[in-house]
Amino acid sequence: MKFITGTDRSQATLFPVTLEQSIDQDNEVRILDLFVDSLSLEDYGFEMEYVENGRPAYHPSDLLKLYIYGYLNKTRTSRDLEKECKRNIEVMWLLKGLVPDHNTISNFRRDNPKAIKKVFRATVQIAKHFDLIGGKLIAGDSTKLRAQNSKKNNFNQKKIDRHVAYIDNKLAEHNQQLSEADEDKKHQIEDEIKKQNHRKDKYNQFKKQLEDSGGTQISTSDPESRQMVIRNNITEVAYNVQTTVDAKHNIPIDYKLTNTNDSKAMGNMLQRAKSILGTNEFTALYDKGYHTGSEFDMAEKLGVEVMVAIPARPKSSQAPNPDYNMENFVYNGQADSYTCPEGHIMKTNGTWHKSSSGSMFQQYKTNKCKHCPVRPECTTSKLNGKVIQRRKYAQNIQDNKLRIEHNPSTYKKRQAIVEHPYGTIKRQWGFSYISTKKYKSRASADVGLMFVAYNIRRLMNIIGKNELKKYLKEVALLFLCKIHHIRCQISHYGIRKIYEKNMEAVFSHPLKRLTFGLLLMKSNSF
Repeated sequence: MKFITGTDRSQATLFPVTLEQSIDQDNEVRILDLFVDSLSLEDYGFEMEYVENGRPAYHPSDLLKLYIYGYLNKTRTSRDLEKECKRNIEVMWLLKGLVPDHNTISNFRRDNPKAIKKVFRATVQIAKHFDLIGGKLIAGDSTKLRAQNSKKNNFNQKKIDRHVAYIDNKLAEHNQQLSEADEDKKHQIEDEIKKQNHRKDKYNQFKKQLEDSGGTQISTSDPESRQMVIRNNITEVAYNVQTTVDAKHNIPIDYKLTNTNDSKAMGNMLQRAKSILGTNEFTALYDKGYHTGSEFDMAEKLGVEVMVAIPARPKSSQAPNPDYNMENFVYNGQADSYTCPEGHIMKTNGTWHKSSSGSMFQQYKTNKCKHCPVRPECTTSKLNGKVIQRRKYAQNIQDNKLRIEHNPSTYKKRQAIVEHPYGTIKRQWGFSYISTKKYKSRASADVGLMFVAYNIRRLMNIIGKNELKKYLKEVALLFLCKIHHIRCQISHYGIRKIYEKNMEAVFSHPLKRLTFGLLLMKSNSF
């Protein structure tokens, strides 16, 4: 039986294949190459100035290309990316044979979180150019990404007290044993006492650190990560990523990494969305985690229409008979009073109270409760009768409820819009955790590269590789024409030093040098 056989490894080839010939014209690495070359990296904040002494540095564009390629291909650790530089022919072509060290690769991501976010903004601008951003309906949500910090290395006051109490009990047992032990065992028990005292000092240090920070918990491996509820009662030490997604093609237009919950996030998300879209004439959809009165007030001030899911009323706030729950009491804005289902008028004395969560409210009640025949069905209070608490932003909350009731079909689109990127990034690509360690800025760079890769993938899938490549070539050409215009002006005035500084980025890449050279040949100005 005959089989297909390979080429003899020791066979010399008469016509060697170049790297350029090894990469197909429709290979996506060519798009990545054009995309990064079309960016003004210095304006984005990437470090371009290096001292002349010592070994030359790698150009930021090469490291950015490597990272975007890695994230698109489910590879994001610096050591794995270093390996790819040595064995992956696509990476060899993309980096022109460069093999940066894993420390260099890692430091690039660590040092450029803000610049990476601007690269993400560039992908949004491309989507806007191709009319892929509708700007009429957006959805916001968050997802938790596990941090490089175990639950074991996360502490709150209760956990510290529990550890200290356990150690105190152990010390009491060891001291009792020490008083009863013979000379042979005393040294062993004393060593154990010393060990427990060392552990106690460590937990007391955690306690002082917690008190000094003013927070509710500390993490020892990744200091800015926090233990959060992932779903139901399951918790993880994680970061929370707030994301805004446009409805037209499920393209993320904004992200922000935090270590807090969703309750105070909506207002800032809307401000950024308004700035990105250049308008406030859009509707924003959110889940019940964002249902906060002050955030509704901020949305109204921004002139943005929002729809936020209404959380269920807690059992402690429900009446024995649901017919007498607060939503069945009618508020009269002109008289500033409530009318209960039995027709009694409930008024306030105008005093504002502050809840444990910091929100302000007024109380509404009536003396008719004393003799009301349905009082046992309305309230369990034996002293004051029924008391209605009206929050400061109650009208904003009521307006949101009406919007959802009038547009139920619109709100139902929320999950399909905003969960699309999470499904791809977390389930398909496996990026359910933060790969960096220590501090939000580094974690933000990791998340930023996830969304850069996601948006590039969406652009290639929607527009098509050929159309996107054509556009990126035009952008690169326009960028070089702009530089060419600067060169003409500088040459005219004879300011050579300024020219050299502006042209440094151009001459650092073969593609840019080639394109610029063609422009020079066509120009009569040189």
